[in-house]
Amino acid sequence: MTSKNDRRNKIKARIRGRISGTPERPRLCVFRSNKQIYAQVIDDVAGNTLCSASSKGITEGNKSEIAAKVGEAVAKKALEAGINTVVFDRNGFLFHGRVKSLADGARKGGLKF
Repeated sequence: MTSKNDRRNKIKARIRGRISGTPERPRLCVFRSNKQIYAQVIDDVAGNTLCSASSKGITEGNKSEIAAKVGEAVAKKALEAGINTVVFDRNGFLFHGRVKSLADGARKGGLKF
């Protein structure tokens, strides 16, 4: 029997086999813990994190609303860095709930993916 983390790592490896971030179209990677959510824009060719945002310090709203704010924050930072389009990496998490809220917030903030 596999654990939840083993299952997520298998899905993550399958996703990462298909997508990678380039300097023109970097990867928007999401990590969701029980309490926080993190997003970073990564150029896999150079191995650099171009910008990032997290839910630390955001207290008002429920978890989905906080995730949407993090999406908007990472979109704002990415646009300031000159990044318009990204490829979305859900990092093995299912695309619903907080992950979907973050993606919708990033789209609302001006990122295209």
